[in-house]
Amino acid sequence: MNATVKDVMTTEVVVVRRGATFKEMAAALRRFRVSALPVVDADGKVIGVVSGADMLAKEVPLGVIDGLAHHQEVHRAAGLTAGDLMTHPAVTVSPGDSVEHAARLMYSLRIKRLPVVDPGGGLVGVISRTDLLAVYDRPDSEIRAEIEGLIRHEFLPSQFAVTVEDGVVTVAGSPETAALGHHIVDKVRDVQGVVAVRDQLSYPDVYPIVAGPVL
Repeated sequence: MNATVKDVMTTEVVVVRRGATFKEMAAALRRFRVSALPVVDADGKVIGVVSGADMLAKEVPLGVIDGLAHHQEVHRAAGLTAGDLMTHPAVTVSPGDSVEHAARLMYSLRIKRLPVVDPGGGLVGVISRTDLLAVYDRPDSEIRAEIEGLIRHEFLPSQFAVTVEDGVVTVAGSPETAALGHHIVDKVRDVQGVVAVRDQLSYPDVYPIVAGPVL
């Protein structure tokens, strides 16, 4: 079972409009203990995101910013509203996107939260790094049951044994071929909640030794 964004996203989202003031946004970040605020238009469509990092540009002297960053950062430092400070267009994900896709975006772009939007661009939720880690909060017994069901459905269950401890899965047994063994491990690794897979399968020799005639 591969988790999607809608499985772990938060649907109660604190948002601001383009005209929200710096003071209003600072208060919202502090009150709700979030790291960023989606900026929406009158129709609820996401037009940008203001993060705490965007707002911290106010604390940096303009002379330093001129020397170290682009014109956009200088503009943000002088900004007074969400429209001035927001990053746009916003990086977003869809409810049906995989958790893996959202994690890759956050990691590669070094951001902590992503707005979740419907096909029309309307905000339906937000997903954070903490939400992504929720997929690992799954009982070992449940993980094992799913893996055993998977093996029972696709392979020969009598040939394999599965144990799960703290999300770490150990798979033992004797696959008929090396390709089959690798396929099983790959399938197990994709099960929701699996932290790691210990491959203890006994693989058949790739180049079996064949006895020759005794001379």
